Amino acid sequence: MNSQLKPAEPFSRLDRDREELTAIVERYARSEGLTPTAWPALSLFRADSPSDRSCAMYEPCLGVLLQGHKHILLGEERFEQENGHYLINSIDVPVSAQVMRASAQQPCLCLTLRLDPVRIGEWLSEVKLPKPATATARGLALSPLSTDVLDPLLRLVRLLDSPRDLPLLAPLIERELIYRLLTGEQGASLAQIAAAGGQGQQIARAIQWLKQYYNKPLRISDLASMVNMSASSLHHHFREITAMSPLQYQKMLRLHEARRLLLTEGCDVATAAHRVGYESPSQFSREYSRQHGAPPLRDVTRLRTMAPLAAG
Repeated sequence: MNSQLKPAEPFSRLDRDREELTAIVERYARSEGLTPTAWPALSLFRADSPSDRSCAMYEPCLGVLLQGHKHILLGEERFEQENGHYLINSIDVPVSAQVMRASAQQPCLCLTLRLDPVRIGEWLSEVKLPKPATATARGLALSPLSTDVLDPLLRLVRLLDSPRDLPLLAPLIERELIYRLLTGEQGASLAQIAAAGGQGQQIARAIQWLKQYYNKPLRISDLASMVNMSASSLHHHFREITAMSPLQYQKMLRLHEARRLLLTEGCDVATAAHRVGYESPSQFSREYSRQHGAPPLRDVTRLRTMAPLAAG
């Protein structure tokens, strides 16, 4: 009788490719924070310890978490991104993100590929995609990483080691990857933003206006008219895609920008409040505390204290 132990089950192709991709990302992302790469649309992220909640503006992108665990808050909706899951964001949205699990031995590792709506639109004119189940889909969504998505992504990241090949082959691989995303679980989210004349594109135009004029008074009826929608339709589809109303979106933009002004330009609280569109500094301080977890000055002091620690 053979008493030898059975050999361990071999890794699947998905496991092997994910392990290789994780190793490449860790090799290039040597320090904490964002690391740009030779391919401008591709960036890497590393965290060696759990973090406090931070604010960010997510552009249309593919985000893959390869190691660790993150919380992402979109409006009041929380997304738990575990390793081996990819995030699709199809429209500019302000979020709060927090690294929940990371260590120096097992850092939180992510990669982000910025997506171009124009290139997505090129595929929509060539490929007949299935109709989405609903008229509008959430602009941010998570899915398990599949071989269809991982295979071109790994080939793209491998090209970082072949700088001569990168400018010629990367655009071809990106095009294949966009096709895989469009025909995958979250394809409806991408397609609705790039489809000419669709409600998603109207919401995208409303968002561009809000980003440009976040510090101006907002009248929903005027914004709706600008994007050729009724006020009720704008409100409904805006919330469907972004998980917040246009007014809530504007408030998030204001509070994110105010934090930047306080942190990087040394503004006092009243000046920052005025520059982002608040008439009442006390209202600004209340809303800032709710969003960032502390009053403005205490929050900024904490961030400045943490910065040297992260740099070291």
